[in-house]
Amino acid sequence: MAYKRKSWKEKLMDDKGFPKVEKITGKMSKRWGTGTVVIPAPIEVDELMRKVPKGKVTTINEIRKAIAKKHKATIGCPITTGIFAWIAAHAAEEDEAVGKKKVTPYWRTLKGEGELNEKYPGGMQNQASRLKAEDLEIEWNKNKTKAKVKNIEKYLVKF
Repeated sequence: MAYKRKSWKEKLMDDKGFPKVEKITGKMSKRWGTGTVVIPAPIEVDELMRKVPKGKVTTINEIRKAIAKKHKATIGCPITTGIFAWIAAHAAEEDEAVGKKKVTPYWRTLKGEGELNEKYPGGMQNQASRLKAEDLEIEWNKNKTKAKVKNIEKYLVKF
C-alpha cells in the first residue's frame, strides 16, 4: 500500500498530544535554566500568528512568551514553536494555492531576533515583498543573506 503524505493543513491540525508542560532538566537546564517549558500545539502557534494585523509583525520569541504565559510555564519551547510556525506558513501557502483568501499571514512572523525567515515558502524574498506590500521597510545585509524589518519596535506586536 502506498503511503500518502500528510498535507501541511493536516500537520497543523495534528496536536500529537501537545500542549505539554515539562520540567526543565538535564542538558536543557544548561541552555534554558530552571523551571518549566511548554511544548505548544501547532494550532496554538497558528492562532497567534493569525492575530498579527496588516502592517505589523511579531517574532517567534513573542509567540513563545505568550504561549508560556498561557500555560503558566517558564518558557515556550524555541524548537517546536519555530517548527510549528514553519508548518503554519506552508499550510497558508497550501490554502492560497486552492484560492482561499483569508490565510495565516505567516510573513508577519519573524525569527527570534526579528530577522526574515529563509525557510518560509518562497524564502526571504517572498517574505520581504509581502512585508513591503504592507509598507514595512526591509534592511538587507551586504551580501543579501539576512534581512530585518527596519524600526521593528514601531511595528512589533506583543501578545
